[in-house]
Amino acid sequence: MARFAASLAIMQVRFARHTNRLDACVAFWRDQLGLPELTRFSDHDGYSGVILELPGTGAHLELTSGGGHTAPAPHPESLIVLYLGDWAAVRARAAAIASEPVPAANPYWDRCGLTFADPDGFRVVLAARSWPQ
Repeated sequence: MARFAASLAIMQVRFARHTNRLDACVAFWRDQLGLPELTRFSDHDGYSGVILELPGTGAHLELTSGGGHTAPAPHPESLIVLYLGDWAAVRARAAAIASEPVPAANPYWDRCGLTFADPDGFRVVLAARSWPQ
């Protein structure tokens, strides 16, 4: 068990999501939400994509298209939550987003932040909190 726990200490995380609207999703996540682009690839075994950094976390968000697959259907409870610290930071980031917030499925998120849908309908919460709190 200790050997398994030691291997977790060096684990890195990348969340990968397929989309039929790669350019629109990249524009949302990179240009509007401000996630830095780390790299992109084109026609890699039939797939194209962009890898974005989730600042301060060491984690990445990878958006891909191609491969003969369609995008998954969004669910209102499938969220990426970005903890921005306070309402001033949430309002500043929300001002750069070209769409209006959507009501959260779980009312908790409406009390502590704003929820937006990306071009595919997947949701991101801009939380006016820090983690851990």
